[in-house]
Amino acid sequence: MAFLKSLSRAWRLRALRYLLALCALGLGAASLAQAREVRVGVYQNEPKIFMGADGQPGGILGDLLVAMARLEGWTLTSVPCEWPACLDALQAGNIDLMPDIASTEERLKLFDLHQIPSLFSWSQLYKHSSVPISSMLDLKGRRVAVLAVSVQQSYLQNLLSSFGVRAELVPFQSLEEAFEKTASQQVDAVATNRFFGDRRAATYQLDATPIFFNPAQLFYATAKGSNADLLAAIDKHLGQWQSQSDSEYFKVLKRWMEVPPRFVVPTYLWWSLGALALLLALALAGGALLRRQVAEKIRHLRASEDRLATILNSVDAFIYIKDAALRYQYANRKVCELFARPLAEVQGCTDSDFFDATTAQRLRANDLRVIDNGERLEAEETNRSLDGTREQTYLSIKLPLRQPDGRIYALCGISADISERKRSEEAIYQLAFYDPLTLLPNRRFLMERLQQILKATGREHHCGALLFIDVDNFKDLNDTLGHAIGDELLRQMAVRLGACTRAGDTLARQGSDEFVLLLCDLSPELDAALEQAQHVAQKILQQIAEPYLLENQNYQSTASIGIAMFGDAPTSRDELFKQADLAMYRAKAEGRNTLCFFNPAMQAQVSARTALEADLHQALTRAEFVLYYQPQVDAAGQQFGVEALVRWQHPQRGLVPPLEFIAVAESTGLILPLGRWILMTACRQLATWATNPAQSQWCIAVNVSARQFRQSDFVQTVQQALLQAGANPQRLELELTESLLVDDVEGVIARMSALKALGVRFSLDDFGTGYSSLSMLKRLPLDQLKIDQSFVHDFLGNAQDANIVKSIVTLGASLNLQVIAEGVETVAQRDALLELGCTHFQGYFFGRPAPVTV
Repeated sequence: MAFLKSLSRAWRLRALRYLLALCALGLGAASLAQAREVRVGVYQNEPKIFMGADGQPGGILGDLLVAMARLEGWTLTSVPCEWPACLDALQAGNIDLMPDIASTEERLKLFDLHQIPSLFSWSQLYKHSSVPISSMLDLKGRRVAVLAVSVQQSYLQNLLSSFGVRAELVPFQSLEEAFEKTASQQVDAVATNRFFGDRRAATYQLDATPIFFNPAQLFYATAKGSNADLLAAIDKHLGQWQSQSDSEYFKVLKRWMEVPPRFVVPTYLWWSLGALALLLALALAGGALLRRQVAEKIRHLRASEDRLATILNSVDAFIYIKDAALRYQYANRKVCELFARPLAEVQGCTDSDFFDATTAQRLRANDLRVIDNGERLEAEETNRSLDGTREQTYLSIKLPLRQPDGRIYALCGISADISERKRSEEAIYQLAFYDPLTLLPNRRFLMERLQQILKATGREHHCGALLFIDVDNFKDLNDTLGHAIGDELLRQMAVRLGACTRAGDTLARQGSDEFVLLLCDLSPELDAALEQAQHVAQKILQQIAEPYLLENQNYQSTASIGIAMFGDAPTSRDELFKQADLAMYRAKAEGRNTLCFFNPAMQAQVSARTALEADLHQALTRAEFVLYYQPQVDAAGQQFGVEALVRWQHPQRGLVPPLEFIAVAESTGLILPLGRWILMTACRQLATWATNPAQSQWCIAVNVSARQFRQSDFVQTVQQALLQAGANPQRLELELTESLLVDDVEGVIARMSALKALGVRFSLDDFGTGYSSLSMLKRLPLDQLKIDQSFVHDFLGNAQDANIVKSIVTLGASLNLQVIAEGVETVAQRDALLELGCTHFQGYFFGRPAPVTV
């Protein structure tokens, strides 16, 4: 209990420091460089951490870190060191990150840890086969090897002191050295974590002892007050991975760990039990003879009893004898410590004197099976103390004790405390099947449950429904109020959704802002089942739309629900998920706080999109894309450039406009190779026009998607296209959208500045429709603002649009930026724009987009 209290205080200190680190991380995130070298301390502790053959960290914690580095863009530099040297280097700032750190109050004063444990572990003693060690008492006078400056060293020292056992702890710089010394019998035993011990004990021909101690949660650590962004990123990935059964986290665990073996009562316990039964039988038989023997025999018997008591009290198990009335007749030291009473006060008592009524009744039922039926009983028993404050789980074996004539006069029991193992199993199960934020079942649990329901529905002919519930505009909440507020909103939503479900239904959290509700046992009639599902969905929409109190402020939220019915016709689990997902997206398209049932027309739309996507994959290799160019003119009507607009010349569909395929290209990632092709083609056209005096001064404006611009090699891609085509960089203008300015503004400015140094021009496209601010515009190396055609279209008859256009022209002039209006279709629009001060135009009035003619 003292350890748990200490751990709780340490956890609270670590959480407070971690929140401060996150604040520092938020303030400095804008100035982070894109690439990041992370120096990682690596010492030999297989299979948790060791130096891989490729120079990268290996093992469970190493592989997890390599996977995170790949996602975060980190470059890991391994720094090999012995354990104490690693800790010194971390504290001195010579390394950035150290895996395999157990949380203690002393370490929290020196280092910062993340929140979510990366691994659960415990420690165990290993010995040479010739050294008899079966309990803490056997360590008296022994030499035990430990890893210097480790948690095991201090924990084992305190444990020995609590037992009153004097043993010498010999520190070593590495576990390999400690195991070598134990194998050569220079020390009697070695303490290590169970991962390294189980993996290396056979190599050194060492035996595991039944001495377990120091359950621990393991973390990655940084020097105090530094590298908080690393810890935040680690928490982010651990939180995501541990909630997904097929994530990198569980793949790494599966690669390095076998499923924990089923608990088996150690052989020494069976021998102890046999010895107990034999010696107790001798002691009871001898009791009758002692009354008739001389004092010499009495002394000999007492000596034997003392030796027996020593043996039984040294065993790290709970051993007891109950008579036929289930009263305790004997209890070893462990039992007396559990009951907090001496043996004299335990004898004659029953379980009802030590455990609550439910536990006592269950123990009595098990004991009577042994006393009345002569059964040998092996069972897990969860016992709660009399005051209900403590609950422990034991693996118990109970045997009948018989008279020479075969009559049962007592039972002998031996129990091992497996509470820690059960808690670890429960924690692993919770991680595998439940969402740690909302405590709802996760997607893995839901998938298994749905599979069971689909099988049962086919037999029982009931209908059911799968509801996909997606929170509207959740990203906006996260971006504006922060992830902590977003998490609190999801927790409150989970409570409200739970209030809308029945006992047999399953509510799960599938993703960041998405919940799934599985309704079972609806009416066998489809129409009635539809009404029931609709009623539940409407109730959910109503509940979710109620105000939320987030940090003393009311917040309104809505959701979109897609519903897929099942039971009226055979369907697969995956197909049902697809149908509900399609219906949810249709509901979201129809507006906020709506619901939509799946219908086959949705599937047809998806099939059409899939076909378009398949054709799009082949379009580049088949050279089906073509660039159209729309003129850009000045106030005098002279053309000074063009905008490059991509078209798809489909062999069956004909000329496909970009509105029909750009979104698909964005979602599939095909926008990247397509963008490179557009850029290369435009640069070649610039080089061609440079040879014609009438067109040599023209510029080509090329639209660049946010996804394309954020590629780490985008600057090199533009530079390579210019060099290969032999084009003048000053004639290339890249049009960016305001959506680029939402995230990583510093990175955007850095890329723009690098391209600006080459001579490339920049235009902010569709200006006035996005997120840019005056302070941000001042920092961007822009050359041009482009007035969106939505303002130009109606500004002659709309005073508000006219004021917006005038403001943009004025803003451009104050920032010394060229302003161009797109969508100019009439002479009246051009003249009005000229009066407002706009001197550059693009639109159908001056020319429609067209391919280059030879």
